Amino acid sequence: MKAWSTGNCDSGGDEWGQEIRLTEQAVQAVNKLKPRPRFFVLCGDLIHAMPGTPWRKEQTADLQRVLARLDSDIPLVLVSGNHDLGNAPTPETVAEFQRTWGDDYFSFWVGGVLCLVLNSQFWYDASRCPALKQAQDQWLDQQLSVAGQHQCQHAIVFQHIPLFLQSIDEDDDYFNLTKSVRREVADKLIRAGVTAVFSGHYHRNAGGTYQNLDMVVSSAIGCQLGQDTHGLRVVVVTAEKIVHRYYSLDELSEKGIEDDLMGLMKEK
Repeated sequence: MKAWSTGNCDSGGDEWGQEIRLTEQAVQAVNKLKPRPRFFVLCGDLIHAMPGTPWRKEQTADLQRVLARLDSDIPLVLVSGNHDLGNAPTPETVAEFQRTWGDDYFSFWVGGVLCLVLNSQFWYDASRCPALKQAQDQWLDQQLSVAGQHQCQHAIVFQHIPLFLQSIDEDDDYFNLTKSVRREVADKLIRAGVTAVFSGHYHRNAGGTYQNLDMVVSSAIGCQLGQDTHGLRVVVVTAEKIVHRYYSLDELSEKGIEDDLMGLMKEK
């Protein structure tokens, strides 16, 4: 059994104080979870202030202070988003992210699960950093070759921008990748055996399936653009399947994980 929780930690201007309180609540809720999550991932837009705009340093310092309260035995995984890198990232904004938060793409293993963290901004607009996009594409092909050889129990992707919100054939939108890009990426992931992509960006819960690929879009810890509550998604992985459920921060803080998910976590 493996379990983790995911969130989209985007933040909004004058509401920064509320964003801090909500993130503090999220960290407290994750720290209370039993059994312990194998890791905690934030699916991008760690702060609201775009590169070159006011308050970026202050927001970064505030978020780092809050995230430092995550229990040390719960690894923190950070995904880069458009507010972190800019809608059209540059070598300079990518380098700033790396200095501040760590690599913008990487892989890691949890038991028999291969987890791939990707920089989806390269697929949105790499016009100012084509060499960086090419490097990630080559790296991803190498990583997917491992998954394609069935050397992992599951292969899962984390990125900020969803491939799609509901359907692989939906219209292009600010909140998804373009049709040509999303299908190319999705087909590549499916051929390698990837079965789930987790993302944020939309500030609402959404998602759909394409062939056997589950596209999971989680709403935010902070700013909501729909009717969803501030929350986190809990993911449970067994040998046979991946099960996930979105919880409000209040639900997760007060009640924890429901019995059916707890039962899955007891499976060998």
